[in-house]
Amino acid sequence: MYPDYQSKFPELGFYGLPGHTRSPRDILKQAQDAETLGIGNIMISERLDYKEIAAICGAVAAVTDEIFIGTSATNLNKRHPTVTASIGSTLHRLSEGRFALGLAKGVAFGWKARGMQAITYEREREFIDLMRRMWKGETITGYDGSLGQYPVLSVADYLDEELPILYVGFGPRSLEHAGQVYDGTHLHTFMNDKALSDSVARVRAGEAVESREPGKLLNWSVYATCCDVSEETYLKYIIARLATYLQIPGYGDMLVQINGWDPEVLEAFRQSDAVRSVGGLIDSVATTAQMAEVEKEIPEEWRPAAVGNARECAEAWLTQFESGADGIIIHASTPEEFAPVVEEYERIRPSHLFEGRTNRPGQESKKRK
Repeated sequence: MYPDYQSKFPELGFYGLPGHTRSPRDILKQAQDAETLGIGNIMISERLDYKEIAAICGAVAAVTDEIFIGTSATNLNKRHPTVTASIGSTLHRLSEGRFALGLAKGVAFGWKARGMQAITYEREREFIDLMRRMWKGETITGYDGSLGQYPVLSVADYLDEELPILYVGFGPRSLEHAGQVYDGTHLHTFMNDKALSDSVARVRAGEAVESREPGKLLNWSVYATCCDVSEETYLKYIIARLATYLQIPGYGDMLVQINGWDPEVLEAFRQSDAVRSVGGLIDSVATTAQMAEVEKEIPEEWRPAAVGNARECAEAWLTQFESGADGIIIHASTPEEFAPVVEEYERIRPSHLFEGRTNRPGQESKKRK
């Protein structure tokens, strides 16, 4: 029904509206600029201020023609299953087959504070199964499972859509589970080379558990990139973003664990005057002066990212493929900012790795339950 969209660089994506934003319309130019550069996909996270994911993705679909559009991420417990299914089918048809649903677990204490169910492996598996069945026009009656009780679940019997579903996260057990049920993964920003390689291996192990075709899932490295930026921009794009991840209980701890970093350094970071004086999430409310103080609390080796001139950043991108990634989601920078890196990357691009690739960010499994 839909064409196989194939941009110049199907292995490259970018993170639209990174972090908090006060001007969601910026995503329109970002998406168009990326499409002009030949970027294969755009991934967009959901936040509760100005980044409601269905609205943002719909706007991007309306102003682009080839780039794939995905959530990176939303959560399965925020909406009734039929609402999420309808969002998926609507965006997929609106974009003419260019939508991917990315799901993340979130943080357990956050769901508890909102009076919502935590996301478990069982709920993930059942939710994904329901989405795929409803997108094929099936009506499910008498559902009584981990997601609750629903007498009837259906969208429309004439639906016949096949959307990729991506896992967004980095927990070791979660990645093995992702290899069993998802079509691809979005790994985390600020993962060192070993953490990236280990994460890909866990996804591949999950594929094997379910006897899925080896190597079918696509694993994307979300990779912060800062090309020829000022010190103030570096603080905003790298330090503030990383510091915010480290602030969050459980979340920052897992990031430290998978990278093999010292948890005592994390605790010292959290207890430091520089961090405690900010009074909120650093990437949202910290001043430049405060970010400069926070930087002193973060070791240099805790900042794996592409930083430097265009050539240096392009060479850093290659390390992600060498560590096992199938693609890169460029984080922190806008297409206008990373355009010089794309130009340098084209000169050293390992084209043989991407022969036959389309913009679709996840592959279909031949085994579905």
